[in-house]
Amino acid sequence: MDLGLIEYKKAWDLQREVFAQIKNRGSPSTLILCRHYPVITLGRPAKRNNILIPQPELKNKGISVYEIERGGDVTYHGPGQLTAYPIFNLAHLKKDIHFYLRLLEETVIDTLSSLGIYGNTSFGLTGVWVAARKIASIGIAIKNWITFHGVSINIKEADLANFSLIRSCDMDIEMTSVESVIGREIAIEEVKQIFSDKLRRVLWSKCTCRH
Repeated sequence: MDLGLIEYKKAWDLQREVFAQIKNRGSPSTLILCRHYPVITLGRPAKRNNILIPQPELKNKGISVYEIERGGDVTYHGPGQLTAYPIFNLAHLKKDIHFYLRLLEETVIDTLSSLGIYGNTSFGLTGVWVAARKIASIGIAIKNWITFHGVSINIKEADLANFSLIRSCDMDIEMTSVESVIGREIAIEEVKQIFSDKLRRVLWSKCTCRH
């Protein structure tokens, strides 16, 4: 499902609708792809003081804030990111949270590799880095072994500035983007297609059911 540029809450509501369909009706697993208007989200263990400016200033900047049910701390989403929400039944893969997180990281690394970027993981942390700078964030929720929330990849260099408004993931992290690394503009649609193809291949390589 490609939602294009969409307000965060609308995509969040749709995730929960698809989750319910998979849980209650056995509907097929679904990948939601989108971009968001500027928004800050706080996962279950998030520290509110990791948002570095007052709520009225965020409102003046047109940035919404949501407390959500994923893991992880504070993060930013914006129109310069590709955000992917896989709503998958892990009974068809493996009922293992760490396995699923590594699957998402592998997909991002494969996507970056197709763009000539060497992505890497960092021991003990979730997400994907280029050297010491983070390029993709992952925050998931799993209920009844069905996944929701997911991964965001920073594509547009111009959208990095809003990360200065937060202490991302409760750490002093320097963020980067695909454009920052390759030194040219790139269409998010191009990255979207590569990511979808790589996820399909990674899933196929790991799926136990082959259907």
